[in-house]
Amino acid sequence: MKRLFKNNTFVLYAILPLIACFLFSCKKFLDKKPNSKLVVPATLVDAQALLDDATIMNQQRTSSFGEASSDEYFLKQSDYNALSSVSAIDLNEYIWSFYPVDGINNDWAYGYQPVYNANLALDLLKDIAKTSSNSDAWNNVKGSALFFRSYNFLWLLWDYAKAYDSTTADKDLGIALRLTSDFNIPSVRASNRQCYEQVIADAKAAIPLLPDYPQHVFRPSKGAAYGLLARCYLSMRDYKDALLYADSCLQLNNQLMDYNSNEDLNGSISASYPFTQFNKETVFYTEMNLCYSDLYHTAIHARMDTILYQSYEENDLRKLAYYSKSSDGYYSFKGSYGGSVYFFSGIATDEMYLTRAECFVRIGQKEKATDDVTALMSKRYAAGTYTLAAGITPGALLDTILDARKKELVMRGMRWMDIKRLNKESRNIILQRVENGQTYTLQPNADYYALPLPQSLIDITKMPQN
Repeated sequence: MKRLFKNNTFVLYAILPLIACFLFSCKKFLDKKPNSKLVVPATLVDAQALLDDATIMNQQRTSSFGEASSDEYFLKQSDYNALSSVSAIDLNEYIWSFYPVDGINNDWAYGYQPVYNANLALDLLKDIAKTSSNSDAWNNVKGSALFFRSYNFLWLLWDYAKAYDSTTADKDLGIALRLTSDFNIPSVRASNRQCYEQVIADAKAAIPLLPDYPQHVFRPSKGAAYGLLARCYLSMRDYKDALLYADSCLQLNNQLMDYNSNEDLNGSISASYPFTQFNKETVFYTEMNLCYSDLYHTAIHARMDTILYQSYEENDLRKLAYYSKSSDGYYSFKGSYGGSVYFFSGIATDEMYLTRAECFVRIGQKEKATDDVTALMSKRYAAGTYTLAAGITPGALLDTILDARKKELVMRGMRWMDIKRLNKESRNIILQRVENGQTYTLQPNADYYALPLPQSLIDITKMPQN
């Protein structure tokens, strides 16, 4: 013990000069002007840079909690059992057991990081005059910031609030509407109605400020804002307005990839990742975060739901484009529009076709709905093989469209929202998982459809838990 103490004393004396040099260096460093990376944002260029930071605003960013809770995948019993010894949080989320996540790197926090950047950009604009020479840049910053805030609020609402219901929206709890970068403003949960009104107001205010087409699909555009509003109104079951904005989006870009054509694909439909990133269907690009990738990510544990896989007809090319057979005989997902293991969650034209078709049939315009379904499915089935049944009824056509939506938008984070809104219309979608001989069930409109907020957030803000 004495020898150890002496050695430690020697080390202490040896490093004291280094500490002194460090402190002196710190003094000199603090006297210097910071480099450009440390400058406090103050200009239009700085504000645009905040919004162009794709690692915060686009990549591995949107909520994955709902995807992890959805019915598009399952865990094999061996993986489920292995997970039980590693992550109680993931395990409980998989079986819909109320178990709030803890820590700071969670789904909720990931969603609010782009909101903070958007608010900071908007706060900067308050001190930057709009002039004839900077108006385009100024408009783009403001429009983009409003879009990003709206876009991420909506994702958070889909996961952490109940499905929108106009009869209860004033009392149903929504999310925290952070509208400033000031950390001193306390976070409180607004009502669901207030939250959806904010999403709509921000998106609509962004439209006249944004360009028709973006320089890059990481950036917002008018088309992206139209697509965002179509999503929002669809989740509210406001089909008239969802139709309006889906159509507006498609007026700017109605391109579809033809899965029959290798020119539209990344080599071929059998490629490891058949779709190129930023393909022509992409209106706005984001990816789901990896907070719950141990659950939903098929590159790790998840396997695609067997009923879903078997529901594709043999001449449906999505069966080849979206799935690859694993060594265990089950199927993994490979069909992300991210062109990689990262799951695309952005706005694309195929989604807008399906939204417009659903809205058309719901408001009684069956022929137009048929045209949209046929336009999309003819690019998804082997050439010349897709047909709708002659004389199909509006009800059967709606079922066909909803089925097509489930198969087309798989692993994009949309299924959780769709289940919630459709169960408000008595679709009676019941989720089940079976592990170790025990069946776990999530009933329609169950409280768990508003997912639990992080416990650390509740402890700090005192906001009510779901």
